[in-house]
Amino acid sequence: MLLYLVLAIFFEQSLGLYPTSSSVIDLTPSNFDRLVINSDEVWVVEFYAPWCGHCQQLVPEYQKAAGALKGVVKVGAVNADEHKELGGKYGVRGFPTIKIFGANKKSPEDYNGARSAQGLVDGAISAAKAKVNAQLGGKSSSGSKSSGGSDKDVIELTDSNFEKLVMQSEDMWLVEFFAPWCGHCKNLAPHWADAATQLKGKVKLGALDATVHSSIASQYGIQGYPTIKFFSPGKKDSDSVSDYNGGRTAGDIVNWALEKLSENVPAPELIQIVNDVTFKTACEEKPLCVIAILPHILDCQSQCRNNYIDLLTEMGEKYKKKMWSWLWAEAGAQFELESALDIGGFGYPAMAVVNAKKMKYSILRGSFSKDGINEFLRDLSYGRGNTAPVKGAELPKIAKTDAWDGKDGELPPEEDIDLSDVDLDEKDEL
Repeated sequence: MLLYLVLAIFFEQSLGLYPTSSSVIDLTPSNFDRLVINSDEVWVVEFYAPWCGHCQQLVPEYQKAAGALKGVVKVGAVNADEHKELGGKYGVRGFPTIKIFGANKKSPEDYNGARSAQGLVDGAISAAKAKVNAQLGGKSSSGSKSSGGSDKDVIELTDSNFEKLVMQSEDMWLVEFFAPWCGHCKNLAPHWADAATQLKGKVKLGALDATVHSSIASQYGIQGYPTIKFFSPGKKDSDSVSDYNGGRTAGDIVNWALEKLSENVPAPELIQIVNDVTFKTACEEKPLCVIAILPHILDCQSQCRNNYIDLLTEMGEKYKKKMWSWLWAEAGAQFELESALDIGGFGYPAMAVVNAKKMKYSILRGSFSKDGINEFLRDLSYGRGNTAPVKGAELPKIAKTDAWDGKDGELPPEEDIDLSDVDLDEKDEL
């Protein structure tokens, strides 16, 4: 009889993920309203299934958060696989789902932050602060919200285009594998779109409906939704793919991606402006484009020009995390460009930085030197500096020119003038 009782207790506890000794409170239909809905405390509640791999991985972080929040915010868990009616009541369609029951218990908020102890604690404290502010009559703050992005910046991926767009690309990718019926995927959608807009020109964000394009989903072992995979820049193979482990808000996604980008980004190429396509592609696909107008080759021969190119390359390396494009042209070769940016009025070399999206530019007023350029770019990176609108409604047209061959410039040969037929004794009549 004793053995039966022990086995029964063990079996009962094994159905859940959290032992009775845990700071995580076991919630059921019989105690949920009494403990959560009818209480004055803020609650963080996880709806889980014991067989769910993501739920099992969350256990140590969730327990750590519960211990840290003890006496401040209540932390509970519902075995929604066993108590389906409770999960259904709160629209739970995937596991784990975490909801915060704060100031308005009838309308809990979905937690979309990092699946870490620190992320959970931050979300709980934010909800508690919002409740306090509401009780004081102040404005409540439910934490970070999406500022709004455009779905057009999220690239639709399929079984047929995945290899070409992602695997054969040199770009960095974040790919969401989703299911249309998945509640978590719907919650993520506006944040994913916002992040895609903010990261445009730096990191590409894609989305693949794993219920339709099952071949690619199966290839990457997708078992739950949404699953986000990171594809590092450069040549891609199985080693270049890893799991995204950041939060689920736009801010979390952007910060995580930029951190990865800074770890992997190569130094930018310094490109000579020789045609319209080169110029517009470089400027329109990057947040800013740095344009240097170098002296004519007859005024500054190869060694002189290479010194400037080395300086620009060094500065490009210094600011590579900004993901700007770096361009140069010879003085006089691109008249419309110089005119649109009002560049060259102080002589050459000269520099302008263009924001093609806003059609605005800034001019380097200081010295064309390491310190002068650094100060100019540093101010721009902090949002300082004077700007002016680019002349015209669009980027200026670029004249097609030959790329510099790396050699010194040569004066054109002088023409031989035949003076044999000129009578030097003749005088013009008055």
